[in-house]
Amino acid sequence: MNTFKKKTFPLLTLLSAILLLSACGQTSGSGAASASGAAAGTAASASAKPAPQFDLKDLNGNDVKLADFKGQKVYIKYWASWCSICLAGMEELNTLAGQDNDFKVISIVAPNFKGEKSEADFKKWFASMDEKNTTVLLDPDGKYAQQFGVRAYPTSFYIDSQGGLSKTVPGHNTNDVIAANFKDIP
Repeated sequence: MNTFKKKTFPLLTLLSAILLLSACGQTSGSGAASASGAAAGTAASASAKPAPQFDLKDLNGNDVKLADFKGQKVYIKYWASWCSICLAGMEELNTLAGQDNDFKVISIVAPNFKGEKSEADFKKWFASMDEKNTTVLLDPDGKYAQQFGVRAYPTSFYIDSQGGLSKTVPGHNTNDVIAANFKDIP
């Protein structure tokens, strides 16, 4: 192997690994661990920590609180308009939100946080999308994203019927995986 290849091969290998692991991720400014206390795939348990009790507005300005869903399971997907993986999964999320499930489907975007558009620009951009079933809540400046411990987009949070954060999964989850995860969550 010539000298150039010997020097660049390890660098290319390292860069490839970083790209694969980061997806659409950005590290949290606070350096917080995920709200579940583990990095990924936290299993559902009777001792699930309480989920952050958000109080946000939807795209129409209506107040939505996690407490509004007391007694129900809730799937929360944090995503960003600039995240290609998030955008590739939007049609699937819209389908899931339109189905009759035993859980509520909510998506949250954080305007002016981690490179997301301003609230006004996001609303204008999203209005051009054909996502009629998807509930989008706005988390200005990422206040609750930080409490949830969002480190990468997309990230899924599985809330049990008691309001506990049962599972945190960074990356894309298919609808089948989401439904299967909720089978193990009370």
